[in-house]
Amino acid sequence: MQRRDVTRDDGTWVGLSLDVQDRHQPGLCVFSAGQRLLLSRLSRPVLLAVVDEQLQGVDFWRTDEYRSFVPPLRADVARALAGSPQRWAYRFAQHLIDSPDSPLHEGRWLLSSESPLLRRRHAETSHAEYWSSMLVHGHPDGYLDWFFHSCSWEILPLRPMPDVDDSRVKAYRKQAREGTLPPVLLWWVSGLDCHLILDGHARLAAAIAESVEPPLLQLHRTVPRDDLSARTDEAVHFYERELARFAALRAVHGPSVPDGTATAGPQLVRLLHDLDTAQQPTWAWPLPGGEHQWYRIAREVTAGRAWPQV
Repeated sequence: MQRRDVTRDDGTWVGLSLDVQDRHQPGLCVFSAGQRLLLSRLSRPVLLAVVDEQLQGVDFWRTDEYRSFVPPLRADVARALAGSPQRWAYRFAQHLIDSPDSPLHEGRWLLSSESPLLRRRHAETSHAEYWSSMLVHGHPDGYLDWFFHSCSWEILPLRPMPDVDDSRVKAYRKQAREGTLPPVLLWWVSGLDCHLILDGHARLAAAIAESVEPPLLQLHRTVPRDDLSARTDEAVHFYERELARFAALRAVHGPSVPDGTATAGPQLVRLLHDLDTAQQPTWAWPLPGGEHQWYRIAREVTAGRAWPQV
């Protein structure tokens, strides 16, 4: 796996770009069968989902099979890495690539601390209220409402959130107060249009209990390497065309027309930056056996619940 820091023009760290090769199917894998989805961890069902006919939401059912691939984070490590999302990203990236049950597969990814979730809270809303409202509730079943909510802003835990009396939450609450809380690792899944918690259920619960902003690292796919060269060329050609257009305008109207670099230059920077950061749809593999297999799994793990026929 190739890793590369992604920064802004001013040097601000944005995230860690991961170029994964020779990993054709992940251990934590999304399968599709029509409008039905299955999230599987090493062939064991983690989440079943059905998109409704009106495309307004998703019925889901969580099993108790999810286990984080990130080993427990020691307090001394948390103190050593506190305040450095870049160093945390490198640490989580190593777990992502080393573990057989992470969602990484061949392609380009971004592990970023600049989740859009961090930008939506209004100043008058407390962190506890805001982050509680971002959580999708319901266990084992629930509903992701695409019609009344923008699910891209929501967080779906892959196991029940622990209570404030949980021993892990108590330990993390102390770290939250000290400012040494490790990041919550999220994975944006386009088929559900929400974020899944890969690691950090107890840390998020602690941040909510202490009403502090939880540090986040968000994982999502970016532009595939096969498209990267072509789209880079497109951006450069756009820049060159804009320079030529402004040069022609200046030849006719004189220096009152701005220099093309002042306008086209920032546009080129944004286009190239998006190639490293913009979200791409999550890959889903066809479920072997299709809908019949999906329903067979659903009957086994949901005790015969009557799922809608789509």
